[in-house]
Amino acid sequence: MVPLNEEQLTQIRDERKEQIVAAAVKVFARRGIVGTKMSMIAAEAGISHGLLYHYFKSKEELFTTLIEEAMAESLRETTNVNHLAGSPLDKIRAFTEAILDKENMEYFLLVHHARTSNDVPEKVKEIFSKNNMNVYVDLLKNIIVEGQAKGEIVAGDPEKLIVSYISVLSGIMVINANDMEVEGYRIPEIDLLMRIVQKVPE
Repeated sequence: MVPLNEEQLTQIRDERKEQIVAAAVKVFARRGIVGTKMSMIAAEAGISHGLLYHYFKSKEELFTTLIEEAMAESLRETTNVNHLAGSPLDKIRAFTEAILDKENMEYFLLVHHARTSNDVPEKVKEIFSKNNMNVYVDLLKNIIVEGQAKGEIVAGDPEKLIVSYISVLSGIMVINANDMEVEGYRIPEIDLLMRIVQKVPE
């Protein structure tokens, strides 16, 4: 058998790491950090328990890495909303669609677990203290203010409006990500959600 060169070895390591990360997101999203064991992640990834430790020294290190990546992506997505084409209302719709995207559910639930648990690593607490709701308010405020000036978005305190809207979207994502079966509950359509911020023509 021909020995693998360094480039091929690096590719294998990168692919294996991606495999581990994908498995860890699923397990942490379902069980939170307290209910997760490294052996569960290894089983989900289809690798040996020992091999997992070649990539991450501990459950806490792996969890922190995932949170760092999730928060960085969240901030990138929110920042990019400002650079989209279209009206302020179009941008808020794009922001809504991005949050409610089913592909984001596991990462969203992972972050939700991290925000609501007292048992996360100190570094994760530091990440959230630096990236609290005020960061998202600052990123979206100009869109809301512009939309209000154009008569597209309801009047009122822009900051309170953003916090309220994100809170509603977050609640929907938690229910959806947990696959909760609530009798009579239906996932609101985006057009219905947009009525929270959209100014009705007089």
